Amino acid sequence: MNTAAHSFTTDAATPPDVQRIHDLLAAQKAAYRANPIASAPERIERLARLRRVLVKHQDALAQAISDDFGNRSVHETKIAELMTSLEYIDYASKNLAQWMQPSKRHISVIHQPAKGWVSYQPLGVVGIMSPWNYPLLLSVSPLICALAAGNHAMLKISSSSARMGALLEKILGEVFPENLVAVVNGGGVISDTFCRLPFDFLVFTGSSAIGKTVMAAAAENLTPVLLELGGKSPTLVHQSVPMKDVAERLAFGKLWNAGQTCVAPDYIMLPRGKTREFIAQMRLQISKLYPTLLNNPDYTSIVNDKQYNRLNGYMDDARSKGAEFFEINPANEDLSGTRKIAPTLITGLTQDMEVCQNELFGPLLLIFEYDSLEQAIDYINDRPRPLALYYFDYDTTRAQYVADHTHSGQFGVNAVLTHIVHGDLPFGGVGNSGMGKYHAHEGFLTMSHARAVLQNPKFYSLKLIFPPFGKTVHKIMEKAFFR
Repeated sequence: MNTAAHSFTTDAATPPDVQRIHDLLAAQKAAYRANPIASAPERIERLARLRRVLVKHQDALAQAISDDFGNRSVHETKIAELMTSLEYIDYASKNLAQWMQPSKRHISVIHQPAKGWVSYQPLGVVGIMSPWNYPLLLSVSPLICALAAGNHAMLKISSSSARMGALLEKILGEVFPENLVAVVNGGGVISDTFCRLPFDFLVFTGSSAIGKTVMAAAAENLTPVLLELGGKSPTLVHQSVPMKDVAERLAFGKLWNAGQTCVAPDYIMLPRGKTREFIAQMRLQISKLYPTLLNNPDYTSIVNDKQYNRLNGYMDDARSKGAEFFEINPANEDLSGTRKIAPTLITGLTQDMEVCQNELFGPLLLIFEYDSLEQAIDYINDRPRPLALYYFDYDTTRAQYVADHTHSGQFGVNAVLTHIVHGDLPFGGVGNSGMGKYHAHEGFLTMSHARAVLQNPKFYSLKLIFPPFGKTVHKIMEKAFFR
């Protein structure tokens, strides 16, 4: 891309941190142009650098994330963010040489002996905007795709992850020059400036509302975007499945990171009459996982006062409109002043409640009942398409029926949350929950330009059909192709 088409100059009043972002982009574009097609060994070596630094600083990264949350289980961080990132690196490193191979394509007879193929060319400089809930994974996983595809990258870390962001900037600086990989921290004008830069591609992970703003800003430069958003991910349970099985798997997935996960179950649809049994089983399962909450390092806090107050506001609104609450606090501890919220199941819901209108992103679970599978499917389809849809049923034919009659970014059968950790499965939303896919081979393709190439030899067959028309060859073509 010709950077001369874009101005990176700013006036004297530009704050230094904003000027730095412009300077970083200019440096990365220049560095990319100097070496636009990194070889497979170069890309693998870059991924190896990333892997090495993540392993070296794993404890510091987990602690920084915990400090940003107030308390976040370091074990959850190591499993969900570090281990998953390392798996992505290993998978991409193993496969990217094959991914980079040109794809041979068919060429029609009248163009023979020309050859055609698709080459996978890096896009250039990729901007990555990550959220606070999984600040390492959701920075590193798109970075892995960007590096595997041969791009340079700038990472914008959420201002709610200030400690992790500062550490990530420091440690990535140990192994990458800033004209290859750079980290930008800060909020407000920094975020606004970042999403308006003329990147060659922009990845944003966050809410649907902010995603619209980012997409509009990127459109000023016609920058293509990958949006990983959220929404209200449903769980649908068939009447044949034991409630113990559902509760065991749902409690684990819903309370991972205290529900602050974009693919966490937001509401559950149970067969009519199963609610009390489900609640009883959830109490048993949650008590096993988290026998205490207050000083339990495994139970994560809500990340900040803004999110804590948002969740309490939702509960106050639902309570005032008649909802019934089932708080699960095994040791009956007073959690006030801690930003920890006990797992809470909510019934008696009406659609005018804020909990029914907004993504929860916390340890709250809404419970609805249905009378028929078709009714439940209609309820899901009447709402924006979610990032994840989970279905519990050991009958594979019915599971396929539900999959065929719904849309979601991912479809999980008899498990929640774990789709995202698999290195060979793409990840992404649909409709209101996002656009574009990354992870796996799809991530490489998303961050590459699939460039069509047509190569003609010295003998140029098309000259046989040049005007004037009406020659014998044209008559043969008409008989052959226009039958």
